[in-house]
Amino acid sequence: MNKLLKELLKRGIINGETVVLDATFVKAYSRRDPHENSRGKSDPEARVGRKGKTYELGYKLHIAADAKSELPLAVIVASANENEKKHAPALFRKTLKAIEQRTKTVVADSQYSSRKLREQLSTHSVKVVIPYPANQSKEKKTLLRVDRYFRTHGSACERQIYNQRSTIERVNSRLKEQLCLERHRTRGLERITIHALLCIIAMLLNALAALRLNRPEKTRSIAMLAR
Repeated sequence: MNKLLKELLKRGIINGETVVLDATFVKAYSRRDPHENSRGKSDPEARVGRKGKTYELGYKLHIAADAKSELPLAVIVASANENEKKHAPALFRKTLKAIEQRTKTVVADSQYSSRKLREQLSTHSVKVVIPYPANQSKEKKTLLRVDRYFRTHGSACERQIYNQRSTIERVNSRLKEQLCLERHRTRGLERITIHALLCIIAMLLNALAALRLNRPEKTRSIAMLAR
């Protein structure tokens, strides 16, 4: 994965200046344990965690993606009950290493709003575009925040940058719908991690193949190159 990222960096497809963080849910290949409802029966490392407005058994992929190319840069796989804040610092460190310290801006939703991450990003002179949740923004109305109706408030500049968060949603969609991220028959954190990495490597190989075929406009078009 890192070798592919280096070549894509060298060719200018990835620049890594704006990085988007997010987590996506992957359902476990197991039922819940009747004796311990929060974990899997045949996959005891799977945990019950939030999936949208419901709770299901599975894992979460914590992904960092390049906003320019819509390609993944780093990933951490964890049980679904583990919060985004827990893995965000390590995910950022992996991202910096993969793209050779090029990051200037990090965008994420309010699940990533923590003092630890903000201080870490500030140490590396990285601009933070993460909305403050309601319990952190009551006294500062000018801070970036998203209300209960998903309306964004804050400076026009930050709101414009925050709109790039949709990048990661498209990355997750391609991984799940075109690269079989969810159609697995594996159990255990290690095997789920391998499966996720293979999906991501396939996405990066697709981008590199488009370049080598002199079709740089098709670096995101997995379906086209599959034909």
